[in-house]
Amino acid sequence: MIAILLLPLYIIFNYYIIRRSLKWLKSCHEFFGKKGFIYTYIVVYVLLAASPLIGFLWPTDNVLKRGIMHVANYWFAICIYMLLFVVVADILVKILWKCKVISSDLYHSKKAFSITGGVVLAATAAMCIYGVINARVVQVNNYEVDVEKTCEAGDELNVVLLADLHIGYNVGCAQMERMVEKVNAQDADIIVIAGDMFDNSYESLDDPKRLKEILMSMKCKYGVYCVYGNHDIEEPIIGGFTFGGKKNKLNDERMTAFIESMDFKLLRDESTLVDDAFYIVGRRDKERPGNPKEERLDIAELTKDLDQSKPIIVLDHEPRELQETADAGADLDLCGHTHDGQIFPGNLFIKLFWENACGYLKKDEMHNIVTSGVGLYGPDVRTFTDSEICNVKVNFAD
Repeated sequence: MIAILLLPLYIIFNYYIIRRSLKWLKSCHEFFGKKGFIYTYIVVYVLLAASPLIGFLWPTDNVLKRGIMHVANYWFAICIYMLLFVVVADILVKILWKCKVISSDLYHSKKAFSITGGVVLAATAAMCIYGVINARVVQVNNYEVDVEKTCEAGDELNVVLLADLHIGYNVGCAQMERMVEKVNAQDADIIVIAGDMFDNSYESLDDPKRLKEILMSMKCKYGVYCVYGNHDIEEPIIGGFTFGGKKNKLNDERMTAFIESMDFKLLRDESTLVDDAFYIVGRRDKERPGNPKEERLDIAELTKDLDQSKPIIVLDHEPRELQETADAGADLDLCGHTHDGQIFPGNLFIKLFWENACGYLKKDEMHNIVTSGVGLYGPDVRTFTDSEICNVKVNFAD
C-alpha cells in the first residue's frame, strides 16, 4: 500500500530530474539540445527509472533478471543522492543569492546553473561510488562484556555475531567469502547469526551449492546457531516494499533446508544448552514470526525453565523488548535488523526509532549488542555505516 501511495511521487521526481538534467546538459553544450540526443536520453532514463518494476515483473529467475535487479538496486542509490544533492544545492545557492554573496545576474546565468549541475552530478557519483566500495569492505568491530556467572566452558567465551547477510541479488558468493575470511580470523568459540540470512527470495541465490561451501567453511568450537528475521520469507518485493497483503507468511522451507543442510542450528522460539555450559535462546521475528499462528512466544516463556545460574545468550533479529529480555534473565542479547541506517542520512535518523539502533547498550545486568550487518537491503551501497561482523568477548566470573 505504501509503495502504491509513493508511486506518484516517484514519477514526479523522475519527471523533474529529466527536465532539470536536460536543461543542465543544454547549458553545457549545444549538442545536448539536439532532438536525437534528447529522445535517446529520455528513453535510457525511463528504462533506468522503470528497472525496479521490470525486474519485479520479469517472469523467470535468470542472468538477465539478475542484471536488471542489480541495475535497479544501483538506481535506488542514485535517486536518493540525486534528490538529496539537488535539494541541498538549490537551497544553498538561493541562500547565497539572498545574502548577496552572489549577484542576481550570476544567480540567473547559465554559468551558475551549469556549475551547480556539475557539482550535483559529481557529488552524486562520488557518494555512490564510495557507497559501492564501502559496502564490500567487511569490518570487525570488537566488544568485551562481563557476566557475573560461572561457565562450565571456561572463564571466557568468544562469540562472533553476524546478521543481515541478505544473500540474494545484492549479496552473493564474493561478499560471503570476504565475511568468512574475517570470521575465521577471530578464533571463535561459537558463531551466531541474528536473522535475515536471505533477502526475500530463495531463487535470487546466485550459486546455492557454492554458497553452502563458503558458509560451511566457517570455523568455531561449538557450531553455528541462527534465527530467522523478517526477510527470511519468500515474499514479492520492489523498492524495499513487500507485497502479498496481510495473509500469513510462513518461513520458506527451501531456506530452512538450506540452513539445516549445513548443520547450522536454527532456533525458532526455543533454547538449547551448549556443552552443558551456557544457553542459546533463539526467538522468532517480531514482524514475521513465520509460523501458522503468526505469533511468537514471550521471552519469559522461553527462559522460565532454564537454569538461571548458567549464562543465557538470546538471539533476536530486531532489538525490541530489551527490558523484557533483561527481566527474563538474559545475560547477552544479540540483534541485527537496523543496518545502522545503511545509507546517509538514514544513519542519523535510525537512532530515533530504536532504543539501541547499533552498537552496545547495557540494560540492567543484560548486555545488548546490535550489529549493522554484513549485507545490504535495497540500494546496493553503504555510506557512513559499516558492513561488519562483531567479535564479542564474554568474560565470566571465576
